[in-house]
Amino acid sequence: MIATEPKASIKGGEFLIKETSAAQVFIPEEFSEEQQMIAATCREFLEREIWPRLDEIDKAQSPELISSLMDKAGELGLLGTGVPEEYGGFGMSFNTSMLVAEVTGAGHSFSVALSAHTGIGTLPIVYYGNDEQKAKYLPKLATGEWKAAYCLTEPDSGSDANSGKSRAKLSEDGKHYVLNGQKMWITNGGFADVFIVFAKIEENGQVDKNLSAFILEKGFDGITMNEPEHKMGIKGSDTRQIFFNDVKVPIDNLLSDRGNGFKIAVNILNIGRIKLGVAAVGGSKEVINNAVNYANERKQFKTPIAQFGAIKHKLAEMAVKVYASESASYRAGQNIDDMIEDLKSQGINDVTAKLQALEQFAIECAIMKVHGSEALDYVVDEGVQVYGGMGYSADAPMDRAYRDARINRIFEGTNEINRMLVVDMLLKRAMKGELDLMGPAMGVAKEIMSIPDFNTEEEEGLFVAEKKVLKNLKKAALMVAGAAVQKFMMTLSNEQEILMNIADMVIEIYAAESVLLRVEKLIGIKGDEAMKLQKQIALVYLHEAVEKINNVGRQAVTSFAEGDELRGMLMGMKRFTKIEPLNLKDARRTIADAMIAENKYIF
Repeated sequence: MIATEPKASIKGGEFLIKETSAAQVFIPEEFSEEQQMIAATCREFLEREIWPRLDEIDKAQSPELISSLMDKAGELGLLGTGVPEEYGGFGMSFNTSMLVAEVTGAGHSFSVALSAHTGIGTLPIVYYGNDEQKAKYLPKLATGEWKAAYCLTEPDSGSDANSGKSRAKLSEDGKHYVLNGQKMWITNGGFADVFIVFAKIEENGQVDKNLSAFILEKGFDGITMNEPEHKMGIKGSDTRQIFFNDVKVPIDNLLSDRGNGFKIAVNILNIGRIKLGVAAVGGSKEVINNAVNYANERKQFKTPIAQFGAIKHKLAEMAVKVYASESASYRAGQNIDDMIEDLKSQGINDVTAKLQALEQFAIECAIMKVHGSEALDYVVDEGVQVYGGMGYSADAPMDRAYRDARINRIFEGTNEINRMLVVDMLLKRAMKGELDLMGPAMGVAKEIMSIPDFNTEEEEGLFVAEKKVLKNLKKAALMVAGAAVQKFMMTLSNEQEILMNIADMVIEIYAAESVLLRVEKLIGIKGDEAMKLQKQIALVYLHEAVEKINNVGRQAVTSFAEGDELRGMLMGMKRFTKIEPLNLKDARRTIADAMIAENKYIF
């Protein structure tokens, strides 16, 4: 049995320079009976109310229909997961709210409406509202009596959110802000009762540098909107352009302090990112269930296609990626919960503790957004392929899954932006002295020039060799990042291709370590024999991570190093991406066969 170790001392981004033990991570198998019952309630709601009506939801594109389904979700308490109990919510832990996001993530258009309401629509008031604002809005948002929308994006400000042109001027009597502007891609716009709107305050001809946030109500004069957007996917999600024409917003509806809107947007998006990643896990599992079921039913050459190696390869790869993403998501979610409790024990109030913890793990939130959305994209693409011609038919489930998945690489900041944020946040923390990245990076640079240690004395324990591989992968990332910083210094932000290469290395390290630690912990609890399938998943993922890290690492160093420096770094990449061969074909077949036998995703 693995003992419990203190978890709260872990900091965001520290995984890259410190070794984490299996005892320090939370795994989904540790969810309590109560948490599992909450998950079962969510799944039953999808089975009863959403999945039988997916065609109706998409074809109707009706704000009234989605709104009525939100009402039913509200009756079950699904809209109050993140709202404190004193305001009519459940005040769930962060990781419990993650579990809700995962299960409901299989709800296609409905899951988008739900997450927009419970996340970016409600949480700004939870975290930044004053007592009067919380008392007025949160009870109705928790029950679903009022629905919420989040208005940040504008036609000329997407990724560069702080460049928005919406303006708010204080009225002559000082009682209102008069707000003008245009917002687009607003989820729930057609039926929302409450809008979180971002605009810059203009005073005496001077415009604030940063956004401010305002709470608007549907009944305020001057709010108009276009018809719903016609989209590639999530067709049942109500998405609109909204116009604000001389809208009088009471000064009491300024959310937080003047000029604090950009910080609100960033911190709320951190929550949205990690929850989007785990919602993608839920969507992926449902696609895998359908793919396995179809592969068992569909026969070619008088044989179920599930028995063909090419199909087994696809099914196994789908499961491996999703299992890794799930492992990393709940590891990060619990780290956030642990830091919240740690900060509260130091006398910090609940809201401040939550904001500080979320900011601390912003790196992991961005990582999981990228990993989860791209795992889902892989799963739906291969799901179409497993279905073959039927995969392209709108009568089969893969058509909707394929189209609906695509938005996730754009939502909550594009994956390109999130990749660059991962590296930017790591480097900024290093410069502030919060993370000692340069010390280990310099150590790796010296190691490259030294004679390799050929000490073959073997340590004892589970995954000893694999942990050495992980340690070396971290050295590879530190080597590339350190050399890039030295080469480009303050202009590194212009080298987006290199930043994305480094981000891919970091993302794969986090996912590979997470899945390995999860399986190690499971083996410690249930024994090696009971976890032999999960062990195969961990090994397959690690081997694939090594291959990807080697590839993107080489791309990075060859794009800026020359001569002896290049040769030295390529030698370092070769040294740090070594792993003992594994029969990946047999491992994947073992994983696929287990799912095929149970006719579903089983991990």
